[in-house]
Amino acid sequence: MGYDNDTPVLNGDEVDVEIISIGTKGDGIAKIDGYVIIVPDTKVGENVRVKVTNALRKIAFAEKVVA
Repeated sequence: MGYDNDTPVLNGDEVDVEIISIGTKGDGIAKIDGYVIIVPDTKVGENVRVKVTNALRKIAFAEKVVA
């Protein structure tokens, strides 16, 4: 998406994602264009709006946005 760090999201971005699996530590895993986003307190199949808290080169961490 034209970001300097070649990631589809940046810290502070809010995006809608679908949790596609659960990681070894129990956190939800979503992907945007193959880029992994880890979201705690989610379940497989859940569609959630998340806020990116730490976008790294190959992975990002996010938290659910409470409406």
